[in-house]
Order: sequence, then C-alpha cells, then structure tokens
Amino acid sequence: MKLLLTDSGIKNPSIREALVDLLGKPIDESSALCIPTAGYGAPDADPGGPWRFISGWSPLLMTGLGWKSVGVLELTALPSIDKAHWVSWVREADVLLVNGGDALYLCHWMRASGLADLLPSLPDTVYVGLSAGSMVMTPRIGEEFVGWKPPAGGDDTLGVVDFSIFPHLDHPACPDNSTAAAERWAAQIAGPAYAIDEQTAIKVTDGTVEVISEGHWKAF
Repeated sequence: MKLLLTDSGIKNPSIREALVDLLGKPIDESSALCIPTAGYGAPDADPGGPWRFISGWSPLLMTGLGWKSVGVLELTALPSIDKAHWVSWVREADVLLVNGGDALYLCHWMRASGLADLLPSLPDTVYVGLSAGSMVMTPRIGEEFVGWKPPAGGDDTLGVVDFSIFPHLDHPACPDNSTAAAERWAAQIAGPAYAIDEQTAIKVTDGTVEVISEGHWKAF
C-alpha cells in the first residue's frame, strides 16, 4: 500500500500535498472509506469521538476534506458480513482513512476482521492513519502506549513498516509525550523510530520513507 502516517490528520498544506501525490488525482475525485474502530478502544473513549471522526466535525481533518464520497467500514461488524461483499468495498476505495484511539484494539480488529490479510493485495490504495491509525502499521508501539490489552499481551502491531512511531511530540495536551519521554521510549523500542508532532506525517511508497513536516520531529 501507499501510506501516509499522520499524527493528527491533514494538518497543513505540505501533508495535504503529500496526500494528493499519493492519490494521483484530486481529493474531490477520490472515494474514501473511513475506519472509526480504534476510537472505541481507548481507556478514555467516548461515543462522541468516533462520531466526530465519521462526520468530519473533528478538528483533525480526515473525512472532512471534500472527498467525492465517504463510506464507513466498521471492523467489528465485518466478521458478520459476507467477506466478498466488504472486500469489494475496500477494493473500490481510493483511500482508507483510519481513526486514532487505541492502536492495540485496532490491531486486534484488523486481524480478526481479515482486513490485515487483505492489505498486501492493495498496491494502489492509499492508507492514511491518524495517531493510533498510524501506529498500528508499525512493528510495536512500546509499553508507554499500551491501553487496551490484547488476549496474548504484548505491544506488537502489524509490522507493515519497519519503524515505530511516538506521536503527539511535545503537545501541550499530552504532557507525558515530551522529547525526553520520546528518547526513553526509543531506547527500549529496539528498532528504527520516529517521534512526530501534529504538523508531521510519514509518507511511505515502495519502501521509501519520507518525513513531511511543517513542525517538529526526531528520528532515532
């Protein structure tokens, strides 16, 4: 897949330009499926969060960018739906917009629903993650970000990319996500990693990693 792993959605012109480049056409000519599932899994989750994400009322722009069409793909519903039916929805979409929340909860349902197994067969689809929606594509998230606990334990995620992500770097609403905390996290993550702020995203195409930023980030 073509990946745009954001901290806080499409926050600035540079990230928007990267999105359009991945799509290969304007946003208003592209169809999107939004995946709100991670928004239900966080310990502090509330039903308003997924609604804001789906409706486009969130200040973290994803569904409200002016897409040609937007549909909802709720992963917890997929095991009860004919697989060929929902797979056709995914294959027809130009982009998957994946909500933030809890990365391990999202990882569990990406695997349980079958979506994780489908991803490698979608070379032309653009995947845009927001916070946990980005972190789920990494090998692991680190103990600091474990909220919902998977049945098997641990902090492993899908490993689509070979680096980990520390989000919300030095954000005033996230006092535990300081640069010093990111350095401690990176020391135990055992692999390449990036700490990114809300003005930063990571673009991945054909194995090439590019940081898109109008803000602050750090590679480890």
